[in-house]
Amino acid sequence: MRAIVTGGAGFIGSHVAEALVARGDDVHVLDSLATGSREKVPAGAELHLGDIRLDARTLFDSVRPELCVHLAAQADVGTSVERPDYDAEVNVLGTVRVLDAARAHGTHVVFSSTGGAIYGECDGPAAEDAPRRPISPYGISKLAGEEYVAGWNRLFGTRYVSLRLANVYGPRQEASLEGGVVAIFLERLAAGEQTTIFGDGEQTRDFIYVGDVVAGVLAAAEHAGGVYNIGTGVETSINALHAACRRVTAIDREPEYAEARPGDIGRSVTDPSLAARELGWRAERPLEDGLRLTWKSLQEAVAG
Repeated sequence: MRAIVTGGAGFIGSHVAEALVARGDDVHVLDSLATGSREKVPAGAELHLGDIRLDARTLFDSVRPELCVHLAAQADVGTSVERPDYDAEVNVLGTVRVLDAARAHGTHVVFSSTGGAIYGECDGPAAEDAPRRPISPYGISKLAGEEYVAGWNRLFGTRYVSLRLANVYGPRQEASLEGGVVAIFLERLAAGEQTTIFGDGEQTRDFIYVGDVVAGVLAAAEHAGGVYNIGTGVETSINALHAACRRVTAIDREPEYAEARPGDIGRSVTDPSLAARELGWRAERPLEDGLRLTWKSLQEAVAG
């Protein structure tokens, strides 16, 4: 089918575009390259330089896609705190522009949302009907995007899908951009630099390998409507993650500890059982296997 991947020059988007190309789709990437890079766009996908706020409709009118995977976003929590207006422009206004362009051509939309930033502090694995308590403008803007998706479904009879992603990691994630703790730990271990854990390290996260996320996106592309958690349902403490990174890299360097950062969530984990029931999807890659693949990719990139 004809497909547009917004943000397809970024970490997750490039993996999604790669999978769509591999299955024979006509893939178009819309990316401003504000954080993405040309090098990440897979061979066989066509890159269109542009901003979702300004250029979505023009590209949709040209391509007339059957599928849009909407991943373009302002995804840095710190930036959202410092510049909430910019965060809202990209994540709310940009999403509205994509939804409107998609509706004009009957395009099915899979919207990338976030689990941790929307649920906030968890008492246990959060199901889709758990209280939504975002603690950053980023989480608020993603929740607003979800509400626009749901509203479009009600108003116009569309069947768009929202996916709440857990903490995604894997090859092509950059510590300086997405800020994922896995990328930070592995890059610093590779460079012989000190790794830092904020707080006591017992805070937990739901880490999911990017390949499993791609499989969830492809399942959602064949599904009509709904909101689904895409996570493992497994909690891993930051201390345990660091220990796993040391095992995978064979670099046995202890972390240093620093004061907890204001606003850091103590417990974040999603319940993916609805996606299993309705999408037929489950995360399959164990954490340590995913770390090995990520470490191998990082070493290959360093070696050139």
